[in-house]
Amino acid sequence: MTRSMDKTELVDMKSRSQGEMKKTLNWWDLMWFGVGAVIGAGIFVLTGLEAREKAGPAVIISYAVSGVSALLSVFCYTEFAVEIPVAGGSFAYLRVELGDFVAFIAAGNILLEYTVSSAAVARSWTSYFATLCNRGSDDFRIIVHGMNPSYGHLDPIAVVVLAIICVLAVFSTKASSRFNYVATVIHIAIIVFIIIAGLIKANPSNYHPFVPYGPRGIFVASAVLFFAYVGFDAVSTMAEETKDPARDIPIGLVGSMVITTGAYCLLAMTLCLMQPYTEIDVNAPFSVAFSAVGMDWAKYVVAIGALKGMTTVMLVSAVGQARYLTHIARTHMMPPWFAHVDAKLGTPVNATITMLAVSAVIAFFTELEILSNLLSISTLFIFMLVAVGLLVRRYYSSGVTTKANQKKLIGCLVLILGSSAAISGYWATSDGWVGYVVAVPFWVVGTAGMWLFVPQAKQPKHWGVPLVPWLPSLSIAINVFLLGSIDKDSFIRFGIWTALLLAYYVLFGLHASYDTAKELEKNNTTSANDDVVMEEGVASPTHPASHV
Repeated sequence: MTRSMDKTELVDMKSRSQGEMKKTLNWWDLMWFGVGAVIGAGIFVLTGLEAREKAGPAVIISYAVSGVSALLSVFCYTEFAVEIPVAGGSFAYLRVELGDFVAFIAAGNILLEYTVSSAAVARSWTSYFATLCNRGSDDFRIIVHGMNPSYGHLDPIAVVVLAIICVLAVFSTKASSRFNYVATVIHIAIIVFIIIAGLIKANPSNYHPFVPYGPRGIFVASAVLFFAYVGFDAVSTMAEETKDPARDIPIGLVGSMVITTGAYCLLAMTLCLMQPYTEIDVNAPFSVAFSAVGMDWAKYVVAIGALKGMTTVMLVSAVGQARYLTHIARTHMMPPWFAHVDAKLGTPVNATITMLAVSAVIAFFTELEILSNLLSISTLFIFMLVAVGLLVRRYYSSGVTTKANQKKLIGCLVLILGSSAAISGYWATSDGWVGYVVAVPFWVVGTAGMWLFVPQAKQPKHWGVPLVPWLPSLSIAINVFLLGSIDKDSFIRFGIWTALLLAYYVLFGLHASYDTAKELEKNNTTSANDDVVMEEGVASPTHPASHV
């Protein structure tokens, strides 16, 4: 349960990589990395699936709800990334605020999130490439009839694409940034084309009925569509390579999320105006929609845009996931071999190759729907923990916060988390309203109690989340609420993965990180003693420093 310190993450951890990451990125790079990281498979694939089967035209509201939740998480990530600009992202933040154990469980889910994300996007890349070649979305996959359909559609193209992305990510972060910038500009231009061309063929009658599956459908879709916003946290892992984190990170992260949310809502609105929701294709919705309204040529433009978007998503994901693994390995919770930063390239080569190899194996076998649900659950869980970590950072500081205030803080956090879980559970199991009347006031009491009765122990030095504790508390509530909309099978898979993480931590990770911490403590003590001896040697005329 030991908490790390800012200095440990910023100095001691970085020294274990046998090389420095190069500071080459500014806010412009980060903003385009953010847009490139997010706009990809989610909008071009999941929009059709969720509009047709869960939300209907109200999928626009689903995107807005997910966007608000993601923006609240962006605020939390931004404050942490400015204060602790290291490659470890949320793993480093949680290690400082909630301790090693919580950080490791989050780390395991972060690695799962990125591995699954890359695999899901790679499979979607194959579907749109097939559309571009005038073939069916499944035509380039090898179908093994004796296997479970969810795992029997083998995808060799996805493996090849991930191998190419791996080469790019290993070569250079700045080169990756330039490629991402050019590809994202083209991608944005194609999105503008889709919106304008699609609205020309709009039919307002397709919006009736607007909410065919009721309010529940909107939030069920919103939980899955959170997949479409995954990626912005990868930008926070680039803080170590940012020239001026205090200025560049807030502009880059918040700017990219505002652009992304606006683009998603406009694209979803356009798709549902072009076709009745019952006729939307679940594999390549935009391409098929243009064919349906007599603009068959436009499907090629859409397919090129989708492919470019997915390529940049995979690239930024590759850069981000490698940096997460690098920082986790610096603590020795994972083998230190992964922490190595190549002296010449300035990139974590071992971590990059390993993560993308695992993604390639998963992409070869597993269907998109399984991947998207599993991805959403781990992402929502991590974002909830980061919001909790931010509240702890603001309201608790060892040696500053009194025991009485510490107890008040714990009580308020229990109220916020408990009421959020109650709202989520009630939503998942009941169509009534009584549970909300009971649970929501508890959330308000918990948040207001923290605001009124617990003094803030720490203020951000450069940039801080506004309206603390209300915005982080709302982020916790929305993320936990959306978790209640995810299917049971995904929770079972999530539980199995968490159990494996616990077994690894108890048998290996805990002992390795403990030994490393003790070694660091010993080195620091020795260094301090040497400094004292040197000072004494310099000060004494009878004992020159060289003799000491």
